[in-house]
Amino acid sequence: MIVQTFVQTAFQQNTRVVSCSNTGAAICIDPGEPSPDVAGYIRDEGLDLKSIVLTHGHLDHVGGTASIKREFPDAEVLLHAEENDLYTSLPQQPLMMGIQPHQLAALGMDYEDPPAATRFVEHGEVLQVGDLKFEIRHCPGHTLGHIVLAEHDQKTVFTGDCLFNGTIGRTDLPGGSYDRLISSIGEQVMSLSDEFVVMCGHGPDTTVGSERTNNPFLTGLYQLGS
Repeated sequence: MIVQTFVQTAFQQNTRVVSCSNTGAAICIDPGEPSPDVAGYIRDEGLDLKSIVLTHGHLDHVGGTASIKREFPDAEVLLHAEENDLYTSLPQQPLMMGIQPHQLAALGMDYEDPPAATRFVEHGEVLQVGDLKFEIRHCPGHTLGHIVLAEHDQKTVFTGDCLFNGTIGRTDLPGGSYDRLISSIGEQVMSLSDEFVVMCGHGPDTTVGSERTNNPFLTGLYQLGS
Protein backbone atom coordinates (compact mmCIF):
# COMPACT_ATOMS: atom_id res chain seq x y z
CA MET A 1 0.00 0.00 0.00
CA ILE A 2 1.29 3.45 -0.95
CA VAL A 3 -0.15 6.52 0.77
CA GLN A 4 0.47 10.01 -0.57
CA THR A 5 -0.74 12.86 1.63
CA PHE A 6 -1.59 16.38 0.46
CA VAL A 7 -2.18 18.98 3.19
CA GLN A 8 -4.93 21.23 1.89
CA THR A 9 -7.21 24.16 2.72
CA ALA A 10 -6.86 26.77 5.44
CA PHE A 11 -7.85 24.00 7.86
CA GLN A 12 -4.70 21.96 7.04
CA GLN A 13 -6.72 18.91 6.09
CA ASN A 14 -5.05 15.68 4.99
CA THR A 15 -6.21 14.59 1.55
CA ARG A 16 -4.82 11.16 0.71
CA VAL A 17 -4.35 9.08 -2.41
CA VAL A 18 -4.03 5.44 -1.37
CA SER A 19 -2.95 2.93 -3.97
CA CYS A 20 -2.26 -0.76 -4.31
CA SER A 21 1.44 -1.23 -5.01
CA ASN A 22 0.75 -4.37 -7.04
CA THR A 23 -2.06 -3.21 -9.34
CA GLY A 24 -2.03 0.60 -9.33
CA ALA A 25 -5.70 0.75 -8.32
CA ALA A 26 -6.30 3.74 -6.06
CA ILE A 27 -8.77 5.74 -4.02
CA CYS A 28 -8.73 9.39 -3.01
CA ILE A 29 -9.87 9.97 0.56
CA ASP A 30 -11.35 13.40 1.36
CA PRO A 31 -10.33 15.75 -1.47
CA GLY A 32 -10.38 19.05 0.40
CA GLU A 33 -10.02 21.50 -2.46
CA PRO A 34 -9.41 21.58 -6.22
CA SER A 35 -5.78 20.58 -6.64
CA PRO A 36 -3.66 20.06 -9.72
CA ASP A 37 -1.13 18.36 -7.43
CA VAL A 38 -3.52 15.53 -6.56
CA ALA A 39 -4.63 14.97 -10.16
CA GLY A 40 -1.03 15.28 -11.37
CA TYR A 41 0.20 12.70 -8.87
CA ILE A 42 -2.46 10.20 -9.93
CA ARG A 43 -1.56 10.67 -13.59
CA ASP A 44 2.21 10.77 -13.10
CA GLU A 45 2.12 7.52 -11.13
CA GLY A 46 -0.15 5.87 -13.68
CA LEU A 47 -2.77 5.08 -11.06
CA ASP A 48 -6.28 3.85 -11.80
CA LEU A 49 -8.53 5.95 -9.56
CA LYS A 50 -11.46 3.74 -8.62
CA SER A 51 -13.21 5.83 -5.99
CA ILE A 52 -13.40 9.16 -4.21
CA VAL A 53 -14.23 8.19 -0.63
CA LEU A 54 -15.56 10.82 1.77
CA THR A 55 -15.24 10.15 5.49
CA HIS A 56 -17.77 12.94 6.08
CA GLY A 57 -19.29 15.96 4.39
CA HIS A 58 -17.58 18.99 5.93
CA LEU A 59 -16.32 21.49 3.38
CA ASP A 60 -12.61 20.96 4.10
CA HIS A 61 -13.01 17.26 3.28
CA VAL A 62 -15.21 17.45 0.19
CA GLY A 63 -14.44 20.81 -1.44
CA GLY A 64 -12.34 19.21 -4.18
CA THR A 65 -14.74 16.40 -5.06
CA ALA A 66 -16.24 18.08 -8.13
CA SER A 67 -12.80 18.94 -9.49
CA ILE A 68 -11.30 15.47 -9.14
CA LYS A 69 -14.48 13.85 -10.44
CA ARG A 70 -14.13 15.92 -13.61
CA GLU A 71 -10.53 14.81 -13.97
CA PHE A 72 -11.41 11.15 -13.41
CA PRO A 73 -15.06 10.75 -14.43
CA ASP A 74 -15.06 6.97 -14.01
CA ALA A 75 -14.24 7.21 -10.30
CA GLU A 76 -17.14 6.51 -7.96
CA VAL A 77 -18.12 9.03 -5.27
CA LEU A 78 -18.75 7.12 -2.04
CA LEU A 79 -20.10 8.22 1.33
CA HIS A 80 -22.54 7.10 4.00
CA ALA A 81 -26.22 7.81 3.38
CA GLU A 82 -26.58 9.76 6.65
CA GLU A 83 -23.92 12.18 5.40
CA ASN A 84 -25.57 13.04 2.10
CA ASP A 85 -27.54 16.06 3.32
CA LEU A 86 -24.39 17.67 4.71
CA TYR A 87 -22.40 16.80 1.61
CA THR A 88 -24.93 18.25 -0.82
CA SER A 89 -25.14 21.44 1.24
CA LEU A 90 -21.48 22.22 0.43
CA PRO A 91 -22.14 25.64 -1.23
CA GLN A 92 -24.10 26.74 1.85
CA GLN A 93 -21.67 25.51 4.49
CA PRO A 94 -19.50 28.67 4.55
CA LEU A 95 -22.65 30.77 5.03
CA MET A 96 -23.56 28.61 8.02
CA MET A 97 -20.16 29.53 9.47
CA GLY A 98 -21.04 33.22 9.24
CA ILE A 99 -19.01 34.00 6.12
CA GLN A 100 -20.71 36.60 3.94
CA PRO A 101 -21.49 35.88 0.28
CA HIS A 102 -19.16 38.61 -0.97
CA GLN A 103 -16.26 37.01 0.94
CA LEU A 104 -16.55 33.53 -0.55
CA ALA A 105 -14.39 33.98 -3.64
CA ALA A 106 -11.54 35.64 -1.76
CA LEU A 107 -11.52 32.82 0.79
CA GLY A 108 -11.67 30.08 -1.85
CA MET A 109 -15.07 28.98 -0.59
CA ASP A 110 -17.31 29.72 -3.54
CA TYR A 111 -18.07 26.03 -3.94
CA GLU A 112 -20.01 24.58 -6.82
CA ASP A 113 -22.62 21.91 -6.21
CA PRO A 114 -20.80 18.64 -5.57
CA PRO A 115 -21.40 15.64 -7.83
CA ALA A 116 -24.05 13.23 -6.65
CA ALA A 117 -22.90 10.18 -4.76
CA THR A 118 -22.52 7.18 -7.01
CA ARG A 119 -23.75 5.01 -4.17
CA PHE A 120 -23.82 4.94 -0.38
CA VAL A 121 -21.47 2.70 1.55
CA GLU A 122 -22.70 0.73 4.54
CA HIS A 123 -21.16 -0.30 7.84
CA GLY A 124 -19.28 -3.56 7.47
CA GLU A 125 -18.92 -3.29 3.70
CA VAL A 126 -15.48 -4.13 2.29
CA LEU A 127 -14.23 -1.87 -0.48
CA GLN A 128 -11.71 -3.75 -2.62
CA VAL A 129 -9.08 -1.67 -4.40
CA GLY A 130 -6.66 -3.94 -6.20
CA ASP A 131 -5.26 -6.17 -3.48
CA LEU A 132 -6.33 -3.77 -0.73
CA LYS A 133 -9.49 -4.33 1.28
CA PHE A 134 -10.92 -1.37 3.19
CA GLU A 135 -13.54 -2.21 5.80
CA ILE A 136 -16.09 0.59 6.13
CA ARG A 137 -16.96 1.35 9.75
CA HIS A 138 -19.73 3.80 10.61
CA CYS A 139 -18.28 6.08 13.28
CA PRO A 140 -20.79 8.88 14.07
CA GLY A 141 -20.34 11.63 16.63
CA HIS A 142 -18.41 14.27 14.70
CA THR A 143 -21.17 14.07 12.11
CA LEU A 144 -24.08 11.67 11.64
CA GLY A 145 -22.64 9.66 8.77
CA HIS A 146 -18.93 9.75 9.50
CA ILE A 147 -17.03 6.63 8.46
CA VAL A 148 -13.54 5.27 8.99
CA LEU A 149 -11.70 2.88 6.66
CA ALA A 150 -9.70 0.00 8.13
CA GLU A 151 -7.22 -1.97 6.02
CA HIS A 152 -6.52 -4.97 8.22
CA ASP A 153 -3.65 -6.53 6.30
CA GLN A 154 -1.81 -3.21 6.24
CA LYS A 155 -2.73 -2.44 9.86
CA THR A 156 -3.90 1.06 8.92
CA VAL A 157 -7.10 2.97 9.66
CA PHE A 158 -8.13 6.29 8.10
CA THR A 159 -10.11 8.14 10.73
CA GLY A 160 -11.16 11.42 9.14
CA ASP A 161 -12.15 13.81 11.90
CA CYS A 162 -13.26 11.38 14.61
CA LEU A 163 -9.83 10.73 16.15
CA PHE A 164 -6.59 12.72 16.05
CA ASN A 165 -3.16 12.45 17.61
CA GLY A 166 -3.88 13.23 21.26
CA THR A 167 -7.41 14.50 20.82
CA ILE A 168 -10.79 13.85 19.18
CA GLY A 169 -13.03 15.59 16.67
CA ARG A 170 -15.23 18.48 17.64
CA THR A 171 -18.85 17.73 18.49
CA ASP A 172 -20.38 21.21 18.64
CA LEU A 173 -21.45 21.32 14.98
CA PRO A 174 -24.80 20.07 13.62
CA GLY A 175 -24.99 16.30 13.92
CA GLY A 176 -22.28 16.18 16.57
CA SER A 177 -22.54 14.32 19.86
CA TYR A 178 -19.73 13.92 22.38
CA ASP A 179 -21.14 10.78 23.96
CA ARG A 180 -21.78 9.19 20.60
CA LEU A 181 -18.30 10.05 19.35
CA ILE A 182 -16.59 8.53 22.39
CA SER A 183 -18.71 5.41 22.00
CA SER A 184 -17.97 5.22 18.27
CA ILE A 185 -14.23 5.58 18.74
CA GLY A 186 -14.26 2.85 21.36
CA GLU A 187 -16.24 0.45 19.19
CA GLN A 188 -14.85 1.20 15.74
CA VAL A 189 -11.24 2.32 16.27
CA MET A 190 -10.07 1.15 19.71
CA SER A 191 -11.35 -2.32 18.86
CA LEU A 192 -8.41 -2.56 16.43
CA SER A 193 -5.05 -3.83 17.65
CA ASP A 194 -2.47 -1.44 19.08
CA GLU A 195 -0.14 -1.59 16.08
CA PHE A 196 -2.69 -0.09 13.69
CA VAL A 197 -1.45 3.20 12.24
CA VAL A 198 -4.08 5.92 12.57
CA MET A 199 -4.07 8.31 9.61
CA CYS A 200 -6.03 11.33 10.77
CA GLY A 201 -7.90 13.98 8.83
CA HIS A 202 -5.72 16.70 10.37
CA GLY A 203 -2.28 16.61 11.92
CA PRO A 204 0.27 13.80 12.26
CA ASP A 205 -0.32 10.07 12.19
CA THR A 206 -0.50 8.10 15.40
CA THR A 207 -1.28 4.52 16.45
CA VAL A 208 -4.20 2.87 18.18
CA GLY A 209 -1.88 1.83 21.00
CA SER A 210 -0.59 5.36 21.54
CA GLU A 211 -4.09 6.79 21.64
CA ARG A 212 -5.31 4.04 23.94
CA THR A 213 -2.54 4.93 26.39
CA ASN A 214 -2.14 8.68 25.97
CA ASN A 215 -5.27 10.29 24.57
CA PRO A 216 -6.87 12.06 27.56
CA PHE A 217 -10.37 11.73 26.08
CA LEU A 218 -9.99 7.96 25.87
CA THR A 219 -8.14 7.31 29.12
CA GLY A 220 -10.75 9.20 31.14
CA LEU A 221 -8.30 11.92 32.17
CA TYR A 222 -10.46 14.51 30.43
CA GLN A 223 -14.20 14.57 29.95
CA LEU A 224 -16.26 17.26 28.24
CA GLY A 225 -17.18 19.92 30.75
CA SER A 226 -14.66 18.82 33.35
